[in-house]
Amino acid sequence: MEIQIKDLNKNYFSEGKTITALSNVNLTIPPNKIFTLLGPSGCGKTTLLRCIVGLEMPDSGEIRIGEEIVWSKDREIFIPPERRGLSMVFQTYAIWPHMDVFDNVAFPLQVRNEPKEEIRKKVEKTLRFVQLEGFENRPATKLSGGQQQRVALARALAPEPKVILFDEPLSNLDAKLREETRKELRSFLSKLKITAVYVTHDRIEALSLSDTIAVMKDGRIMEIGTPKEIYFDSEQQFVVDFVGRTNLIEGTIVSIENDGPRIKTPIGEMACQKQMAPPIGSPVMVSVRPEFITVKIEKEEKGRNTFRGKVESLVFIGEAYEGEMRVGETRLITKIAPTFNLKEGDEVALQIDPKGCTLIRQ
Repeated sequence: MEIQIKDLNKNYFSEGKTITALSNVNLTIPPNKIFTLLGPSGCGKTTLLRCIVGLEMPDSGEIRIGEEIVWSKDREIFIPPERRGLSMVFQTYAIWPHMDVFDNVAFPLQVRNEPKEEIRKKVEKTLRFVQLEGFENRPATKLSGGQQQRVALARALAPEPKVILFDEPLSNLDAKLREETRKELRSFLSKLKITAVYVTHDRIEALSLSDTIAVMKDGRIMEIGTPKEIYFDSEQQFVVDFVGRTNLIEGTIVSIENDGPRIKTPIGEMACQKQMAPPIGSPVMVSVRPEFITVKIEKEEKGRNTFRGKVESLVFIGEAYEGEMRVGETRLITKIAPTFNLKEGDEVALQIDPKGCTLIRQ
């Protein structure tokens, strides 16, 4: 089920001040995909989710779910939340502590007064799908955090909604359980082929779960793309910085070759991948992710985009060392294999892959 959002605005008023939560948001959420709203706290992503559900009233604009307009200021249309065909999984799961697993999942079906036998079949089917078969009579409060998250998912899925919405549902789990649950959730939603709108401030969640990501800032949509497009190809500094560690190097365009621009920088001339570039002489910012920098023990500069540097610091992060390298007055963050024999103070050669050099719009 496709969701279309047109010219949506929402302001709050506090102590005589106007706080903009949503500013002229235009968005099309494709059907049967996982669409994530990613951004820092206070950027408007949860407000947008609540407007889609019907728990918040926008100031202007229009929301359409499938062929039906569910909210429009100009047409004076408001379809209440229970008639929008949506389900929602909250950050706190909102599981009823006095109910067992079966009754928690059955609750939205009971509210709709569905026949008891139909409820039993739907609950059993849904619990089997989320791998909680046999837990029907277990008190909800006796489950682990990951199991409670699956109960919340089962309750949202049981009414067979057109769209399911998630408001940071994994934020209360520890790191290992969060990683395991991400994989499960991605698998569940992919099998269902259901439209899912997912809100998070966690870039790892967004990159690993999503088919499409919309990055938000100050109530606006900054950029929309696939996880790879957002991570590797963004030309907006806020987006590049928010979705992962990167090196930002100031420079000036000195030439534009067939395979891409050449940039004069404090560490030397850099060749960048083929991409649209401003005219020669224009100031630019180059973004280079740490994974595109190869550290070599030989000290000599050999080949294009190779620079001499010195190891400033090394921090072990498990799967790799995070190294800070000094090239002249510039510091570059790199990732180094844990088997690589380096220590602070060593001189090294740093080779930057031109494919990993992205020009940031100024």
